[in-house]
Amino acid sequence: MKKYFLLFVLILTSVIVKAQGDYNFSPYGIGFGVSTIRGYTNVAKQNNTLSGNINFTYNYSPYLPITVELEDGRLWGGSRVTDPSRREYENSFMALYVHADLQLGQIIDYDYSSFNEAIKNLYFGGGFGFVNDNVQNQRTNLNTTSQYPTPGSYVFPGTDKSLNLSIPLRLGYQVKIYNEYDEPFMSIDLVYQHNIVFGEGLDGYDDPPSQFKNQHPDQYRNIGIVVKYNFGTIRAFTKRIRGTSF
Repeated sequence: MKKYFLLFVLILTSVIVKAQGDYNFSPYGIGFGVSTIRGYTNVAKQNNTLSGNINFTYNYSPYLPITVELEDGRLWGGSRVTDPSRREYENSFMALYVHADLQLGQIIDYDYSSFNEAIKNLYFGGGFGFVNDNVQNQRTNLNTTSQYPTPGSYVFPGTDKSLNLSIPLRLGYQVKIYNEYDEPFMSIDLVYQHNIVFGEGLDGYDDPPSQFKNQHPDQYRNIGIVVKYNFGTIRAFTKRIRGTSF
């Protein structure tokens, strides 16, 4: 009889631990990502290039991550051949961002709802950061005008190296990968991020608006994928993380 009682206790304990696992998550995450990026600066033509990032995340909850991200990338635009002013730039930059993402699972009830279960990992977010610009560009005029009849007689104003404040605006979807206890131990993010950079450092050109169209701060966007691994002493969430749908 004692053996059957112990067996019953072990089975019951296993069931309880498994049920608790539905609510558990790890507080930290580390990962890397790759993005296609494109600038929106004062030159007409922009090219798609690549950037990479590494990141560290504090999971305030399974649906509210706060992330520090270091990005290394290259922006390229303009053309010495086709641009009307023969301007061209290449920026090998580094950026540091801090951002928070609010997933819908934080604020909606998704248990026993297939639709809510599907959208609970959709998120929007924002933050702040800094972009360290290292620009190589065509600094003197190559074409001739009535004002500057000699090539090289005009120097486009601006700076090759600068540090500018940047505001990232984010929209994405996170695919959570669960372990045997239904705890989200990994994730894959598909994200669009639009970065508003205050200053004229992305392309290195700072011409007066009276001569060149210059109506907004420099910007660039990321379309990327991020893989993260979660770790640390598990914590409990207020509701089932994986959810149960019909």
